[in-house]
Amino acid sequence: MFVDSHCHLDRLKQNTEELAQTLAFARQRGVEHFLCVSVSVKDYPQMLSTVSGFDDVSVSCGVHPLHQEDACDYDTLLAAASSDKVIAIGETGLDYYYSEDTREVQIQSFIDHIKVANDTHKPLIIHTRDAREDTIALLKQYKAEHTIGVLHCFTEDLPMAQAAMELGFYISISGIVTFKSAAELQAVTKAIPLERLLIETDSPWLAPVPHRGKPNQPGYVVEVAEFIAELRGISVSELAKATTANFYRLFSGIKVNG
Repeated sequence: MFVDSHCHLDRLKQNTEELAQTLAFARQRGVEHFLCVSVSVKDYPQMLSTVSGFDDVSVSCGVHPLHQEDACDYDTLLAAASSDKVIAIGETGLDYYYSEDTREVQIQSFIDHIKVANDTHKPLIIHTRDAREDTIALLKQYKAEHTIGVLHCFTEDLPMAQAAMELGFYISISGIVTFKSAAELQAVTKAIPLERLLIETDSPWLAPVPHRGKPNQPGYVVEVAEFIAELRGISVSELAKATTANFYRLFSGIKVNG
């Protein structure tokens, strides 16, 4: 069985019936759980409403570094993220590739998210791009010893992955790994210890080969798993078993039905 460790079901622009069909397709392919990730505390209530009817969907709460127009202070984030429905904090982090001009605002937001994760004992979901040094430095400075998390949709280098893993973090790989242009990421993916690896779609974006150009969906996490398994020279079932176990180990707040 597979898990889509990072998707944005509220961004699929589907009504309830269409979303139910999308999730049913994923379940038919062996995907047993979905983590719907917040990009804005302002939009969190609507996101929660969108997925509230699905017992196999969990949620996070946070502000994406590229959504700083929706930034909130520590107290507002803590209040929203303290709900039992929230199993993780984020996504948060730093993105200097698209928005270096908001660097200082991003840094303060990231620090607030780290502190909320510390205080709620919930894992962090981190987006990082072209901000390797600051991302690791801020985690080292502000995170509590018990705080762990995941660097999602990882596209950085192996030294950064190793630095994050030394801090207790997992590394999640998206459909980008299937792209012809992703040779460096493929090499990093082969080198990450299996016990630290997660898989995701980041849907509705970044559909893997052979679905490039289409809206992504959670069922396509199977293609991500198949590609990584072949890359690493292991069976898909071994890859699925390991990444699913890693997911539940990291997000231990999930209550699994049955």
